[in-house]
Amino acid sequence: MSARTLFDKVWDLHTVGTLPSGQTQLFIGLHLIHEVTSPQAFAMLRERGLKVLFPDRTVATVDHIVPTENQARPFVDVLAEEMMQALEKNCKDYGIRFYNVGSGNQGIVHVIAPEQGLTQPGMTVACGDSHTSTHGAFGAIAFGIGTSQVRDVLASQTLALSKLKVRKIEVNGELPPGVYAKDVILHIIHTLGVKGGVGYAYEFAGTTFEQMNMEERMTVCNMSIEGGARCGYINPDQVTFEYLKDKDCAPKGEKWQEAVEWWTSLRSDPDALFDDVVTFDAAEIAPTVTWGITPGQGIAVNQVVPLADTLPESERAIASEAYRYMELTPGVPIQGTKIDVCFIGSCTNGRLSDLREAAKFAKGRHVAEGIKAFVVPGSERVKKEAEAEGLHKIFTEAGFEWREPGCSMCLAMNPDKLQGNQISASSSNRNFKGRQGSSTGRTLLMSPAMVVAAAVKGEVSDVRELI
Repeated sequence: MSARTLFDKVWDLHTVGTLPSGQTQLFIGLHLIHEVTSPQAFAMLRERGLKVLFPDRTVATVDHIVPTENQARPFVDVLAEEMMQALEKNCKDYGIRFYNVGSGNQGIVHVIAPEQGLTQPGMTVACGDSHTSTHGAFGAIAFGIGTSQVRDVLASQTLALSKLKVRKIEVNGELPPGVYAKDVILHIIHTLGVKGGVGYAYEFAGTTFEQMNMEERMTVCNMSIEGGARCGYINPDQVTFEYLKDKDCAPKGEKWQEAVEWWTSLRSDPDALFDDVVTFDAAEIAPTVTWGITPGQGIAVNQVVPLADTLPESERAIASEAYRYMELTPGVPIQGTKIDVCFIGSCTNGRLSDLREAAKFAKGRHVAEGIKAFVVPGSERVKKEAEAEGLHKIFTEAGFEWREPGCSMCLAMNPDKLQGNQISASSSNRNFKGRQGSSTGRTLLMSPAMVVAAAVKGEVSDVRELI
């Protein structure tokens, strides 16, 4: 059967059956868990006297609540310590592989699975975290799920899901200097809207994505959910295979070549049918900054905060809310907006290539007076590799704090929080109200390189001026 997308192929391969509701019962090949959404799920199993059906298909780590300064146990935060202990006990009781702090493999769940080769093309991946779409960069179909669904996967290794439509998002051309994967996905979300992807899986295609390395592709797929899509993916190619080769959990020996041949066969057919196709020109994408309270409220760094009457009618109410909350004036340039805190990290931009690129701009420069700036590696491996390259020295000499791995200020379920109405330049994925720990704190999303530019100038700045 031809004319099928990768999404169609992977969905069909993992279909167990059709439920009376019309939904598909979908087998989940890899289940990732962490300390926040799993305790209740395990409690539900115990209440029903159920076991974990395939414990070898579940992998656990701790990331959301982990302090990035002092990781001594017990944690100062009593609730965080309780969550840690619950995860440790549940993994021990049910025989689940657990990458704890100090194991050398701990980190943000969407960083550690790819770096260890757990995530592979053709898989279905589920995790109780919105940004599970990250794993689609490998040609996997990956879903963020809720706590009751975490329970379902633990108990049955399946999920009840309705099949999605597929939109092909094609970006072609070479990105201009100073423009990164983060800018591409922010530009796409701004154009299509935060609800534009509802009911869809996004297939990212075109020469721009083909030229990206795997970590850049992960950044793009990570934020698919911010555009309303349930998942986003990129067809596996030689870049994918070179990244996976020799990873801890990747196939070895003769099985490697067999795997590559099978993975290649999963690519969307040349005549695959899509429900929608949207195209972009990479040359038209600029360094992008969010100005509002959704990831779709983004503009090029050299543009002004949009006037309400220039926006579609459907966007004016939330724009008005954003003006008030962000304390920004319509028609005023975003460049020059004063910054208090600069954060580099998260499952979006806390990988080694992100830190390398940020370090290029930090080297020989210094954080502006009064600015709190810090870098949080995405995993213990990323931290170790970055330190082996001396990146930590570049950052600390430039006035950045160098931290331990964790989710950190991306969502502030840990000590890393904004205070009062501070405004942050952040390489994370969400700029919702209160997202970074203060009910009045404000977040501007941008690439890691742009965060460095903001840190050294003390205000939103165009990283191209530092090239």
